[in-house]
Amino acid sequence: MQVLIRQYRSSDKDAVLNLFCDGTLEHIYPCFRNAMTSPLYLTITLALCVTGFLLGSVFGAVLLPVAWVSLIYYCSHELYSCYVRCRLQTDMQDITGSFMSRPDDCFWVAEAEVEGRAHIVGMVAVMAKEDLKEKQGELFRMIIYPHCRRMGIGYRLTQTVIDFCKERGFSKVVLERSSTQTAGVALYKKLGFSLVLSHTKAEAHSWIILLTRVKILRMEKHLCLK
Repeated sequence: MQVLIRQYRSSDKDAVLNLFCDGTLEHIYPCFRNAMTSPLYLTITLALCVTGFLLGSVFGAVLLPVAWVSLIYYCSHELYSCYVRCRLQTDMQDITGSFMSRPDDCFWVAEAEVEGRAHIVGMVAVMAKEDLKEKQGELFRMIIYPHCRRMGIGYRLTQTVIDFCKERGFSKVVLERSSTQTAGVALYKKLGFSLVLSHTKAEAHSWIILLTRVKILRMEKHLCLK
């Protein structure tokens, strides 16, 4: 399958928004699974079951762990759905204005022909960040359509961002990913990005992030400028 990496056009908006929503919300289940399979949460689930049984209620032995599991799923869902809602009301509401209005920002899509029709199968964006010491590019919105993964599209999109930043004399490329996005983190490490810090700041409430046990990983790649 031939894939074309090109700059975003206004006619791409519906396809890009659908890909953004679907690609972000698909992390809900991995987030839930990672939390519930941790030793701590398995112990809590078992303890709630035993507590209900000791209270003399079979119903309680079922209800307490079900309520706990439901709470963790709600938190996992809210973590990513809150992010989507926030982005749809801000930068993704006007993609051209947010990512294409300045010369040092850009938004690309990966386009492939599927069954004789052109489809958007991936996307990525970069925005320039500048302080008193250096200018850097921050990579955003990297999403690949599920059926088109492991085909090198993510690699090409990331390399497009790196080349763009090099051309503009940026000192490095930075990005953030949640700890559940293991495939993406592995790709960035392969491309020379290193983990510099982790934090728990996100659009969702702090208690939601705490219960999902998710960390936001900040990675960066220093650029060798010619």
